[in-house]
Amino acid sequence: MIKLIKEASVIEAAGTEGKIIEEFFGRVNSKDSNVSIAKMTSPQGWEEPGQKPEFDEYTVVLKGSLKVKTNHEEYNITAGQAILIGKNEWVQYSSPFAGGAEYVAICLPAFSPDTVHRDKE
Repeated sequence: MIKLIKEASVIEAAGTEGKIIEEFFGRVNSKDSNVSIAKMTSPQGWEEPGQKPEFDEYTVVLKGSLKVKTNHEEYNITAGQAILIGKNEWVQYSSPFAGGAEYVAICLPAFSPDTVHRDKE
């Protein structure tokens, strides 16, 4: 099978304002429930609620720095680094550093609002 994606779908982000989600593959843009691949651009000061998703999330930072907080540790992931958060692990993403962050998120199976299980704000 070959599937050309001519453009991403912009999806509304959770958390504080300013984050841009461009989904290339996933439930919205390609109607795929097996995987989602999206480019994220988050400004300095962006933060989303914690979550305990039913999917594995692979994150590759392209520019800037992303703060990743888990129940066990906090990580500052910088350009050229990556992190895997396994399903059913509590995690919170933010970009508190100057310049924000640009990164790619890959979710297996695909991201879904029904399976992300965000903390109540």
